[in-house]
Amino acid sequence: MLPPPGLPRRLATQSALLGIGGGTFLTGSVVFFTLYVGLSPIQVGLGFSLAGLVGLVGSLPLGHLADRIGGRRAWVLGALGGAATFAAYPFTDGFWMFLVLITIEATADTFANAGRMVYMAAAVRREERVRTMAFARAYLNVGFTVGSGLGAAALALDSRAGLLVLVLANAAGLALNALFVARMPAQPSLRTTRERQPSPWGVLRDHPYTALASLFGVLWLNATLFGEVVPLWAITMTDAPKPLLGVLFAINTVMAVALQVRATRGADSLTGSTRLLRWAALASVAACPVVALSGATHGWATIALLAFAIVLLTATELWMSGAQWYLQTEIPPAEQRGAYLGASKSVGGVTKMLGPASLTFLAIHTGGWGWWLIAGIFVVAWAAARPIVAWVERTPRNGLTEPVPSI
Repeated sequence: MLPPPGLPRRLATQSALLGIGGGTFLTGSVVFFTLYVGLSPIQVGLGFSLAGLVGLVGSLPLGHLADRIGGRRAWVLGALGGAATFAAYPFTDGFWMFLVLITIEATADTFANAGRMVYMAAAVRREERVRTMAFARAYLNVGFTVGSGLGAAALALDSRAGLLVLVLANAAGLALNALFVARMPAQPSLRTTRERQPSPWGVLRDHPYTALASLFGVLWLNATLFGEVVPLWAITMTDAPKPLLGVLFAINTVMAVALQVRATRGADSLTGSTRLLRWAALASVAACPVVALSGATHGWATIALLAFAIVLLTATELWMSGAQWYLQTEIPPAEQRGAYLGASKSVGGVTKMLGPASLTFLAIHTGGWGWWLIAGIFVVAWAAARPIVAWVERTPRNGLTEPVPSI
């Protein structure tokens, strides 16, 4: 449970601090914007949609910028931008100012995440990289759990002061995060020696990699199933008690904290990462009929089936994370990791936008038989994983003349 000393431990600590601030705010973000700022739920939803669009469109150019100025600098600037935005939220005066601020905040967050990945990929030794990222994810979940408790306590105050705490705690957390990151060791220089810099937009013409990014997007539909579809199914299509939803989320959190590092074993090669991708797909395939069956059972049987489905969906998350960390840091040229990561987020973001509505329709509005169609989507992902990774392996990357080495 304790990361190795040195940079891995510092990165895990930083993740925990970030999670505390973020968890505190996310617990009551909608409440803050509706009661403190005075926005309508529709206006808040539009703002969140705009933030998602910024992340979708801005990931590639901001990732390229992180490549150019260095991961640590981009990470610090993004964190400072986020801190300033959250500090300004209490002064929001109307819907348009809210849109401006949430756009700036989404841009800063996208830039910070790009810098973080570029920095970790360059600064952490290759043989420790995936394991270090796993520790960082686990500690981020610990931080979110603590932050959620603090956020719930702030909401319990039922006052404007309590709502103000939600935002200022995250602003302070991001400012401390920027200071923490600025004191980390400098990453090795990745300046290319080639006379002509490859275009970042050329990443989108790397068809094997965009196919891999699309595969990531399909497999990450499991997050939509976990966070939105299964809870809706449990409330509307089963006799499960509503407090069970808290238990289901707790199962996911405990597994993410306790098993994320262990689940990345084997994610140190193309072969091992491909295997984890296929395991992830099969876990989601198995989860779909389990959820469907819970609509025909009663009492403890329903609870057990829903809990088992969450275990399977969480297993998908853990295996997917390990495989994706390796593939997204090892496949791109070192000096273009930010651009490749941004392209992956943009391509995968399409399924993230389309997923909630389409999966909810298939699962619930069909009465349940749509779960078999959802399982079929993951079967296709399972079948496609090996040939897509093989295609990536034998194809030169953007700006290179040699394909990725077989590792």
